[in-house]
Amino acid sequence: MNFYRKGLLIAASLLSVLIFACVTINIYFPAEKVESVAGEIVNEIRESGGEQEKTIKNEKTSFLQQIILAFSCPLACADKVTSVANPTIRALKEKMKARYPKVKPYYKNGMLKEGDNGYVSLENTKGLKLKEKRNLKNLIDAENKDRKQLYKEIAKALKIEPGQVNKIAEIFAKEWQKPVR
Repeated sequence: MNFYRKGLLIAASLLSVLIFACVTINIYFPAEKVESVAGEIVNEIRESGGEQEKTIKNEKTSFLQQIILAFSCPLACADKVTSVANPTIRALKEKMKARYPKVKPYYKNGMLKEGDNGYVSLENTKGLKLKEKRNLKNLIDAENKDRKQLYKEIAKALKIEPGQVNKIAEIFAKEWQKPVR
């Protein structure tokens, strides 16, 4: 009987250890990937004339450089963190790029503020007429709607749980808060 109790006690102990080991689930959040993607996307949206510069640089690339790039790209691209692109993300970036020249003066005048939550808010409307205030509010609403969708799409692309979208927005906030050029 004593041997039976010891076996039962050992089995119960092992079972409880296994249960507690299974309960501890560590959800991985790829903060570095999101930071990299955020920096790339925010810079792309805010850069003016960036496409023209890329075209000029590509035209100046020699044939030999293109061959070297073609053979080295698979290795470089394998390590590339910011491979987040799908049709929805591209469309959102294009909409935000088109809107940016309209909101940029408001940033410069201190009327808009980038929040810690990844969204833009109205800071000051001093000097604006009623119609201008309404137009600015519409721009803010459109921007925040697109940002919310962008963060969700990035979560999908990086296979991040939907409940982590706020973390993505907070990481983007750090990029958005960098001074406007």
